[in-house]
Amino acid sequence: MKWSDWDRNLKIRLFGEGTMNFLFWSYFPFMTIFFEKSFGKENAGLLLILSQAFSVIASLVGGYCADRFGRKRMMVLSTAGQCLTFVLFAIANSPWYTSPTLTFLSFTMLGVWGALYWPASHAMVADVVSEKNRSSVFAVFYTSINIAVVVGPIIGSFVFYHYRFEMLVAGFVLTAVLMVVLQKYLGETAVFKERLKSADTRWYKAIWDELSDYRVIAKDKTFLLFIIAGVLVAQTFMQLDLLIAVYTSEVIQYQSLLQFGERNLSVSGETAFALVLAENGLLVALFTVSITRVMNKFKERRVFVASSFLYGIGIIIYGLSQNVWIFLLAMAIFTTAELMIVGIQESFVSRLAPENMRGQYFSAASLRFTVGKLVAPISLILSNYMSYTFVFIILGLLAFVSGGVYFIMFKKMDRRYS
Repeated sequence: MKWSDWDRNLKIRLFGEGTMNFLFWSYFPFMTIFFEKSFGKENAGLLLILSQAFSVIASLVGGYCADRFGRKRMMVLSTAGQCLTFVLFAIANSPWYTSPTLTFLSFTMLGVWGALYWPASHAMVADVVSEKNRSSVFAVFYTSINIAVVVGPIIGSFVFYHYRFEMLVAGFVLTAVLMVVLQKYLGETAVFKERLKSADTRWYKAIWDELSDYRVIAKDKTFLLFIIAGVLVAQTFMQLDLLIAVYTSEVIQYQSLLQFGERNLSVSGETAFALVLAENGLLVALFTVSITRVMNKFKERRVFVASSFLYGIGIIIYGLSQNVWIFLLAMAIFTTAELMIVGIQESFVSRLAPENMRGQYFSAASLRFTVGKLVAPISLILSNYMSYTFVFIILGLLAFVSGGVYFIMFKKMDRRYS
């Protein structure tokens, strides 16, 4: 789909959301480190679980709100909420007042506003783009996110620790500008009868209906294994901004990265973590298409199992080292595991689901990430009672178990379709 054929709504959102993604990845990866230093590992883990629980609830009702109130209205409302939240965020990290508690509250509220924003954003793409072109449009938005992942953490590793107040004030200004632009130039794309259909539905009924869709899991044992395997392996890649962030910042004080004669390029723990994140984003942006093309030549069984084992190997190597270059090697393995399945997961769910139940299956499939993200902060709590190395090994073993569950799942599929 050519750029000239893009709807004006999409062009506005691409630039607006691209800017917000850059801001997001300038502070978000370092929040776990901040909370760990402010509240301790155990309390930080519990607080992050609580924060994610609120976001889960908001995401469940987000789709209902997008249909009930319209895409534009929810996007403008969510952006306005983010704008006001950045005011609190900045106040809590100002030269005159510092409050980790208010910072956590602001962080949680930003997560809630984001969970309300994205269902409307994705629905708008479906509203204005034909089905055959949606994947290419989503790919452009996905690429813009990964560009932010590459650049944001590197700049954020310096700005977050030295100019946090100024960065958060900039967040307030950017979200205020985006709110005005969305309000003035964005067009509503929701079909009126669609909103009217959901007008009689209460928000708590929408949540109940969403949860009811997950009952499909109990009826399909093969699909249940797919969810279990997904939640297990999610405990590795969900650690990118949790345990990996805290571990990297703690074990690396200042370490030599490169040496040119008498000149020595050293990195701090925060900068090393930013480099690891940037590597992940760069590899995803560069190789998603090519690796997906290669993976399509292999049987899905081998791809899923191999991906889980690479996740396990990558995270164990990470936990056994305290060297930046080994971290980068481990992240290359880690990202390869991610890229192996990123292009085939949706098609696999589509093939597994009965034609009249695809919506329910896709909704239930998201539990891999929802539950995975909800459980992932437990790793921080565990690291308070055992060594980092042991926690990383546990996470790696969970990934290996995930590979075993995938293997059993495909065995059941063979019997199911034989």
